[in-house]
Amino acid sequence: MATMARAGGYNNLAKGNWAPAIYSQKVLKYFRRASVAEAITNTDYTGEIENFGDTVNILKEPTITVASYARGTTVNTQELTDDQIQLTIDQGNYFAFKVDDIEERQSHVNWEALSTSAGAYTLKKAYDYNVLKAINDGAATDTTNLGAAGSAISCNTGNECANYLSTASRILDEQDAPQENRWFVAPPQFYEIMRQADAKLVDSSVIGGASALTNGLITDKTVHGFKMYQSNVLQVGSAGSAASHTFGPSSTSGECDTLFGHMSGVATASHIAKTEVIRDPDSFADVVRGLHVFGRKVLRGSGTGYTAVYAGVVDLNT
Repeated sequence: MATMARAGGYNNLAKGNWAPAIYSQKVLKYFRRASVAEAITNTDYTGEIENFGDTVNILKEPTITVASYARGTTVNTQELTDDQIQLTIDQGNYFAFKVDDIEERQSHVNWEALSTSAGAYTLKKAYDYNVLKAINDGAATDTTNLGAAGSAISCNTGNECANYLSTASRILDEQDAPQENRWFVAPPQFYEIMRQADAKLVDSSVIGGASALTNGLITDKTVHGFKMYQSNVLQVGSAGSAASHTFGPSSTSGECDTLFGHMSGVATASHIAKTEVIRDPDSFADVVRGLHVFGRKVLRGSGTGYTAVYAGVVDLNT
């Protein structure tokens, strides 16, 4: 049976420019530079997972008892327990798009480069929403009023925003959270208010280093000990109504969630488990598709003893 030769110039076919393994690596590289969740969580376990359903056992830090000593005192030896927390890869998102042979051949656009950044950004939005919502749901509340749906803390001025950050820092201090790797996430409006009060606080264009900032980081300096991140995921509806307050993006400024904590408080692991290029049976085109699997676990949130992840609600109406 005769075989048909491939038309010259069609390098986008499965053995051409669209090499699945290389493409997935490029997408993951862009994704990890863009994702806020990647920056604020412990990602040490990412290399240990490959597929949906995989699990990682995370050993909890043991609690060490310290006792007073005097000469002649019998030393009682403590037995350490190896309590474990299980991180399950039970979440997934996919992308799938079609590239027409003729369109790619005749277009001046580099479809591979264009789709790499677009695919990574789409994955980033879905992943950040999923992980940040899990953090919000599992975060602790403090005896200090951090705001709640329908009773948000006013952050209408730069001073109010700064005071909120100061309170958040004090809460982590009281939990003996390490000073390094503390993070704070808020929507863009929060930082707009702070810039209006004092641009030097949070504006990378003023203090320099803007070109190197990634993952939603808005400054290479810390504010009240926090690395400052922004995310549109934390925007919600208008203030004052608990019923209308849902975690997620909205075009309406007003009441919004804030998250803060220490990197040890949340573990994540993600992997592009499958990327493939197949021919579309109904047209002359390639279908490029990939599966992004991940898991997330709040380790130091509500009901976990030592707490390092908190959530609050602020009102940004001015």
